[in-house]
Amino acid sequence: MSETKFGPAGNDQLFYDEGNTSSLQAPKWIANLGLNLFEYSFGSGINISDANARLIGEEAKKYGIEMSVHAPYYINFASVEPELVEKSFMYVTKSLEKLKIFGGKNCVVHMGSTGRQRREEAFEGIMRNLDILLEKVEEKGLSDLYICPETMGKNVQIGTVDEIVEFCKKGKNLVPTFDFGHINCIGQGSLKTKQDYEAIFEKALNNLDEEKVKNCHIHFSKIQYGPKGELKHLTLEDNLYGPPFEPLAEAIIELRLTPSIICECKGKMAIDAVTMQKIYNSLKNN
Repeated sequence: MSETKFGPAGNDQLFYDEGNTSSLQAPKWIANLGLNLFEYSFGSGINISDANARLIGEEAKKYGIEMSVHAPYYINFASVEPELVEKSFMYVTKSLEKLKIFGGKNCVVHMGSTGRQRREEAFEGIMRNLDILLEKVEEKGLSDLYICPETMGKNVQIGTVDEIVEFCKKGKNLVPTFDFGHINCIGQGSLKTKQDYEAIFEKALNNLDEEKVKNCHIHFSKIQYGPKGELKHLTLEDNLYGPPFEPLAEAIIELRLTPSIICECKGKMAIDAVTMQKIYNSLKNN
């Protein structure tokens, strides 16, 4: 039976403060906190060897930690330069190959940005390139893994809720990543109530296979924003920018969803994930 799971994106500051030095130690440390997810980031590049990925995957399996990965940040399927699009295909397929070695299922991807194009042109470019990406993924025997396009937090980036839903219609192995901190930045503080979150899930449920939405990938953190969107990640202690976690938990429970929830709070991604898990369990048990 599926359940809602929680874990950090990368290693918490406390992880290092307690003397840990390697992500190989992360699964045991995360499990000791009562968490069950770990997202490994290739944001700045895919530098881990297959051997080390295998070792981390073995530790994750041993301690009941489900692995996901974040593909490089510089992917841009909206680019008008064929060379950059080809590199984007390669970054996703290599991320998926490492994910398979980890033993995980979900690969989070930033789809692209407008550059000098009109938004509609950039969006259509991504839609065309997604078809090619799915073919390449199938050719490499990686279609059993999920590509998870992420909602983005800056106005120049392609990744509104509507855009992500459209991307995820393209194939059975495309599952949304709802980054609610990003959505809140684009909406300039639009997420406040359970109904605000439910509206997003219901839009997805009305347009996508129910299982995709039920088992969606979620990123959560409070994020400072300005007129153009995201500025910097904060912790759950922030009371100025939001968004609040409690109404999201209420919406997940009400709609009977079982997402993977990755905490991206700055420096406290594991500790704040524990707090989020406690809030969720308390609401669910009541």
